[in-house]
Amino acid sequence: MEDDSYFEDEEFSPTRSLLGLLTFSTILPINVFTSIEYMTKLTWAWPFLHIFIGILAAVCGYVSLEFLHLNSFFTAAIVYAFLMIITGYNHLDGVMDMADGVMVHGEPERKIMVMKDSSVGAGGMATLFLVASLTIAGIYNILDYHFIVGIIICEMTAKTSLVTTALLSKPLTPGIGSYFINEMKIPNYFASTVVVGIIAYLLGGFVGICGVLGAIVSGIIIAHIAKRNFVLANGDVLGMSNEVGRLLSLLFMAVALYFI
Repeated sequence: MEDDSYFEDEEFSPTRSLLGLLTFSTILPINVFTSIEYMTKLTWAWPFLHIFIGILAAVCGYVSLEFLHLNSFFTAAIVYAFLMIITGYNHLDGVMDMADGVMVHGEPERKIMVMKDSSVGAGGMATLFLVASLTIAGIYNILDYHFIVGIIICEMTAKTSLVTTALLSKPLTPGIGSYFINEMKIPNYFASTVVVGIIAYLLGGFVGICGVLGAIVSGIIIAHIAKRNFVLANGDVLGMSNEVGRLLSLLFMAVALYFI
C-alpha cells in the first residue's frame, strides 16, 4: 500500500478512484491506489465495476461446460471458487464476523466486540458454510436452465445489496466501512440501482430484474439485522450483505426461471 503522504496533495480523479476501488476489491494486478476518502466517493459505481468480474466468471463457467464438458454442479463450484479467488476472499471474513456477533447474547456493545474479535466461532463457520453451499447450489440451478448470464447479474447485484445496506445503516467508527456508508447518498443510490436494473433487464429480461430485486431485499434484511443487533454497521456488515446479496439474487432468478 502507498505511504499516506502520497495522498496529501492528491486531487480527486474519477478514473483513478474507480481503478482504486477495483484494486481494493479484487486481486487484479491494477495497483492503482488513492485515498480512502476519494475511493469511496464512487461507492455507488461499485456494481458496474463488478460487471467485469461477472463476465470473467461467466467465461469461466462457459469454458467449464462447453470445452471441459463438466457437469453443472462441478461448474457451479468452479465459478464460485473463481469469484472468491478473484475478489481475494474479500467479504468472507465479514460473513463469519457478523454471524458471530449476531449469535452471541448481550447488549450491542458486547455483540460489536465479538464481531470485531479476530477469532472465529462456530456460528461464523456454520454461516459461511451455509452461504457458500447455497450460493453454489444457486449457480447450479441457473446453469441447469442454461442461464449463464445470471452469473454476471448476481455478481453485479451483490454490490447492489452492499450499497443498499450502506444506504440504510449508520456507521460504526473508526473503520473502512464507515467511509462507504457515509458516502452512500439517496440520489446516487437511486441512479445506481436504476442503471443496474436496466443492465440486468438487457442481459436477462424479467429474470434479470428479479435478480436485482433479490439483492435489494438482501440489503434491506442485512441492514435490519445489523440495526437490531449492533445499532451501527461496519465493513463486516457490508461484507455479509455482499455475499447474501449474491445468494438472494440467485434465489430470485432461480424461482423466476421456473415460472416463466
